Amino acid sequence: MSQLIACKSPEGIALGADSKAVDVDANGNLIELKVERLHQLSQYTAILNGGAAAGEAMCRALKNFIVDENLNYVDEIHQAALPFMATEYDRFMRKHCEVQPIDPVHQVTFLLAGYSRMDKENPFKLYLLWTKRKLPLLDSDEIGAAFSVPRIIRLEHELHRLTTRNAALDEVMSEVRRGLEQQVDSNQEVSEPLHFAAIYADGFKRI
Repeated sequence: MSQLIACKSPEGIALGADSKAVDVDANGNLIELKVERLHQLSQYTAILNGGAAAGEAMCRALKNFIVDENLNYVDEIHQAALPFMATEYDRFMRKHCEVQPIDPVHQVTFLLAGYSRMDKENPFKLYLLWTKRKLPLLDSDEIGAAFSVPRIIRLEHELHRLTTRNAALDEVMSEVRRGLEQQVDSNQEVSEPLHFAAIYADGFKRI
């Protein structure tokens, strides 16, 4: 249904995502879609959405909210994003889903990435936001160094190895790109176009 990859290093954060999603049409048939899964939220933050195609609209709504609230750094955006996205997801479920518990095709996962001006020793932050069955419908955890959705343990291990030896962000990004391209070649649930970006101390840049 999607593939997200994120890894942080002392120089910044490398992000990668594919564009495939699946949904259910009015006749109950499974359909394939192309969606935008990598979104710049502010000068210093970005979010990746995995799973249901509706995650794209939720991220766009979050970006509009962040602009309206004049938020910029990951600390403040993380605090605001979790309740906001939980509300957006609840609205989506009430509108589109008639059967509970949650159908897997409607589950969403988000990776929030950004730069913090509050933590000088660890300024680059990654957070996982995931679907729950009970209220509140989303929860979050901070990610140590590298994470992929769905999990690719070998890739995460290699990315972690790079970060422990303080590899340059360009090298980390090359590994993220290689891992995502391998998924396109071997996994029919992942497809192009692929999107990559990095977050540095001076802000977000598409690669």
